[in-house]
Amino acid sequence: MRRTEVARQLGGFVREHRTDGGRRLRHAGIMLVVGAVGMAFGVPVTVASIGTTHGAPQLAGLLLGVGLVGLGLGIWRLVQAFRTREQCFDVHERGLTHRVAGTVTLIPWQDIASVGARGGDDRLLAEARGVGFTCDITLNDGRRIRVDTFTEDVRQLAQTAHRAVYLGQLPEGRGSRRAD
Repeated sequence: MRRTEVARQLGGFVREHRTDGGRRLRHAGIMLVVGAVGMAFGVPVTVASIGTTHGAPQLAGLLLGVGLVGLGLGIWRLVQAFRTREQCFDVHERGLTHRVAGTVTLIPWQDIASVGARGGDDRLLAEARGVGFTCDITLNDGRRIRVDTFTEDVRQLAQTAHRAVYLGQLPEGRGSRRAD
């Protein structure tokens, strides 16, 4: 479906919110490397610590824990990156479009059951990891779309959706599309 057809159905275009898939892939790569290094050092230390009770078992557990967590998070972020490749949210006057890998879903404001946002995560590097702020958009049919800080201006997207769904304040279609 062409964007002009979407614009006719959902009103004028307001703004675009792209998801940075490259940043998500880099994060996955870093986590996979951390996990692989943790496992590469953890397995030999574990083998060497068999039969001892001094500091080696604790070090082995720490290294294996870092390795397993790193691999798990890296695989999860890698799957997420491929599932949401080329993801973008286009805000229109009467709704938004969710584009993922060439598939476009039209979401009129009245089809959104709830908009929930969580933010203010001040853990170390929370924003860089994509968990500093998240917005959950739940549709009337039960589907849920989670938007995180890998999406540009996610706070603005959450505020716009919240105002449209709960307050009836629809955005005005005077925004301009970024030139790529």
